[in-house]
Amino acid sequence: MHIEWAAPSKVKGEGQGRGNSGVYLQGRYEVQVLDSYNNKTYYHGQAGSIYKQYAPLVNACRKPGDWQEYDIIFHAPKFDAKGKLLKAATITVLQNGVLIQDHVEIKGGTAAKGMPKYEPHPEKQPLSLQDHHNPVQFRNNWIREL
Repeated sequence: MHIEWAAPSKVKGEGQGRGNSGVYLQGRYEVQVLDSYNNKTYYHGQAGSIYKQYAPLVNACRKPGDWQEYDIIFHAPKFDAKGKLLKAATITVLQNGVLIQDHVEIKGGTAAKGMPKYEPHPEKQPLSLQDHHNPVQFRNNWIREL
């Protein structure tokens, strides 16, 4: 999928209070959206992190107000008929053309609290953009099934 987003050009707040949003794959696996340009926050909460699981390999953020691009390659988890996990989800993310997640294995849902865990779900689930009460713009978003 391809997602373009921009945090406000006028910087307000710090850490997780600055351009915070997210891209939720299957409604449960989050790629963090955050203004991480000269903005300190916890390592697995930066822009491009698999929230609370994997920090990005590098901070590839452009300055506030500039459009950012995510290209995301996602393979859904596989479950058997009884709901047992057969294969974990994997994800690769490029931000502004830079590899920031390299085919990492998602450990389960990306909840804000607690350890990640898988819950059985259908293969096709919604894609959603998070409203985290921070102004963030999105444009030119598209998805192609693999």
